[in-house]
Order: sequence, then C-alpha cells, then structure tokens
Amino acid sequence: MISENETGRDLLRHALATIAYRGGKTLRDAGRDFAGFRISERSRSPVELLAHLGDLMEWALSISRGKEEWTKVEPKTWDEEVERFFASLQAFDAYLASTAPVSCSPLQLFQGPVADALTHVGQLAMLRSLAGKPIRGENYFIADITAGRVGAEQAAPRFEF
Repeated sequence: MISENETGRDLLRHALATIAYRGGKTLRDAGRDFAGFRISERSRSPVELLAHLGDLMEWALSISRGKEEWTKVEPKTWDEEVERFFASLQAFDAYLASTAPVSCSPLQLFQGPVADALTHVGQLAMLRSLAGKPIRGENYFIADITAGRVGAEQAAPRFEF
C-alpha cells in the first residue's frame, strides 16, 4: 500500500510538472519588452512575478529539507529569471523524487508555495493578453504533463483553441 506521504509526493511532482508546462507556455515567445509590462504602478511586472516564482520554489525546497528559509531575490534579466524558474522547479522535483525525508505534510506544500505558483502562472498568462501577446487556450485535461518533466522543454500542446 502506498503511504500518504508517497502519494503526496507523487501529486506534488505532478503539480510541479503542471507548473512547468503551463508556465513554459506563458514564457515562450513573450518578447523581451513583456518583462517590464505593468498594468499599474503598484502591480508586479512579469519579470518580478517570475522572480517570485523562483523564490517560491526555493522556499518550498527549504521547507521540505526542514530548514525553512525565505529569500526574496531581486529580479535579474528575463532570460536569467526564466532559467532560474526552471532550475528551481528541477531542484524541488529532484528532492521530491529522492528518498530524502520531507519535513512537513505534502498538503501544506501544496496549499502554500505550489498553489501560489499556480496563481502567479495564471497572472502571467493574463498579463500576456493585456500586453497584446495572448497565449492560445488549451484543453489541459489532455495535455501531456508528466511528473519529472519540469524543464523548459515541454511536450507540444495536444488541443489548443
């Protein structure tokens, strides 16, 4: 029988693959000018959201290791933050794929940093539309999303509209 922790790890890994797939779609072909786009003075720009996504995944990894540490990194260039986003997903996923203990409930990791990351990926998608660079809608239910595939290279969409 699979333990709750193992099942939770599997779900978290699939959630990370979902973040990579959906996030990758919002980041591809966005254009360099998209990084600084703002809808108001007080809103986060896409590059700030992307840096925050990296912060979230690094925080989740630190929690998993039992040494919680929040570090807010100042955004670098768009390309550097895209690279950091995928690297932070890969590091967190690799930890979850290992046999190392996870120091908290997988449910807490989901409700905190993972759910927050999903929210911010959605914000990036919305900002793409507002910036005049919309992404195509997709039936994500049939998307080829696989635990462990958390890098920039993702499967092609199966059904966009």
